Amino acid sequence: MNETGGLSYAILGTGALGGLYGGLLARAGREVHFLLRSDYEYVSQNGLRVDSPLGDFHLSSVQCYASPDDMSQRMPTVDVAIVAWKTTANDALAETLTKICGPQTIVLVLQNGLDIERVAADCVGAERVLGGCCFLCCNKVGPGHIQHVDYGRIAFGEYARELSGEITPRMQTIAADFQKSGIDMQPAEDLLKVRWSKLVWNIPYNGLSVVLNADTRQLMHHSASATLVEDLMREVCEAASRCGCSIDEAHVTKMLEDTRRMVPYDSSMRLDFLARRPMEVEAIFGNPLRAALQAGYRPSKIEMLYQQLCFLNQSIG
Repeated sequence: MNETGGLSYAILGTGALGGLYGGLLARAGREVHFLLRSDYEYVSQNGLRVDSPLGDFHLSSVQCYASPDDMSQRMPTVDVAIVAWKTTANDALAETLTKICGPQTIVLVLQNGLDIERVAADCVGAERVLGGCCFLCCNKVGPGHIQHVDYGRIAFGEYARELSGEITPRMQTIAADFQKSGIDMQPAEDLLKVRWSKLVWNIPYNGLSVVLNADTRQLMHHSASATLVEDLMREVCEAASRCGCSIDEAHVTKMLEDTRRMVPYDSSMRLDFLARRPMEVEAIFGNPLRAALQAGYRPSKIEMLYQQLCFLNQSIG
């Protein structure tokens, strides 16, 4: 712990998610170290700017690093390493964690998809890994500039099977740190249910936003696309059920109603596609599809969307 009594953090990936949550933790006085790639020179000289309904702020001085090697040489051992980059960058995760984690460092994986904690677990051990989903509308709009539009809740839990079903003391400690920083972070007993519940939103809106070239409002304001959104949600729920995870009907209703009310939002996958960046197709679509098929269920609409996205993803690069 740092001198304020809170935990110390390493943020791996200072994009929309890492920039917002890391920035809020730093604003509250927590010890936060940021790993950047393209923005390192800018942020090291100009700091980090966050525009948010929680209050706009600018961190003029940021503890930032250009590479994992730089972190390993200059950063003290931290209590928590937060994986905030997208799963498309996970080829570098094992090497990064090996370089920056101490023997007691906890790894919190805040990425979209299903069973994406496996890389971290293989590196540091499942008992030191937590996973979480962020219900967040936020984008990086310029070098060192994060624009938070709406929402911001994090639901997270233990990855190790033997710790599933309980809210552990370390989860309570991390949640309290985030909450004191203004972040709505909620511990959950069942990480698998958290991930399937997030996929109820991620699969239809991320996928359809790309193949139909539409933001959330456009998808919900046309009867055909709105019907397709709901059909996909129900396929996700059925897939989750076949995999041993029950999702209430009320969750589908809430996701539909919340999205109708939210400000028009371009999904992260659509922004990646428009910018010609690789999309998180395997983590968000491939892994759940394969889990459903292994359980004996073929979600035909999800499968078609996955195949379309694989084709489009292949054209990027």
